[in-house]
Amino acid sequence: MEKCCLLVSANVSYQHAERDIETLTGLRVSHATQQRLVQRQHFELPVAKEPELVEELSVDGGKVRLRTEPGQACEWRDYKAVRLHGIATAAMYRDNDGLVEWVNRQNLALPVTCLGDGHDGIWNIVERISRCESRREILDWYHLKENLYKVGGSLNRLKRAESDLWRGKAEEAMGRFEGWKAEQVKRFCQYLSKHKARIVNYGYLQAEQVCSVGSGAVESAVKQIDRRLKISGAQWKVENVPRVLAHRTAYLNGLLTN
Repeated sequence: MEKCCLLVSANVSYQHAERDIETLTGLRVSHATQQRLVQRQHFELPVAKEPELVEELSVDGGKVRLRTEPGQACEWRDYKAVRLHGIATAAMYRDNDGLVEWVNRQNLALPVTCLGDGHDGIWNIVERISRCESRREILDWYHLKENLYKVGGSLNRLKRAESDLWRGKAEEAMGRFEGWKAEQVKRFCQYLSKHKARIVNYGYLQAEQVCSVGSGAVESAVKQIDRRLKISGAQWKVENVPRVLAHRTAYLNGLLTN
């Protein structure tokens, strides 16, 4: 019965879990009991051990709505998630140390490919994974391309810059905008300069199937986490957020069915 409750409440609200459990089993387990059951669990995260090898991982963030006093505006806060491609997902709230420690316990390839978009919080986590010389850091191609086309202007110029970036030529792409004074161009060139070492020859990596060029795996994982975290009207006490994240990722990692 405990496993049944955990499986159901990993996907729906505790109130709906109460209803669904009674429908499935004929037994009533109150929503408060369902929540207490989750809070007293210790959900272990998987660890890849030989011969299983973590060749790629991606990092992203999500938002959680915190409960506030009646009449106060809602508060949204960030959590971070790591996807070990093809293996497991972890998500933690205000615990980057815990995420990094979990990743570094894995059997990591040399090099391990690390993907993410341009947010500082993502690369602050990545820089603590393995050793610098043991990482292949890649700026997500699809976010890079999206930011390029936000610049606007001549479509031909943008297409040429896209071709440069696809080949890892960040300096050549920046040269396409030399002399432009628009604020969006300035921001984009600063973005390229900041991540120049992470702008790789995407075309080669994709053609040779060396590794992924986008962080879609972790973005998909965040969407799956949010299907529970952002159920309509959901607000969470700050102290309950870590356990809810652990519960949902345990479900997504298949640990609740073992």
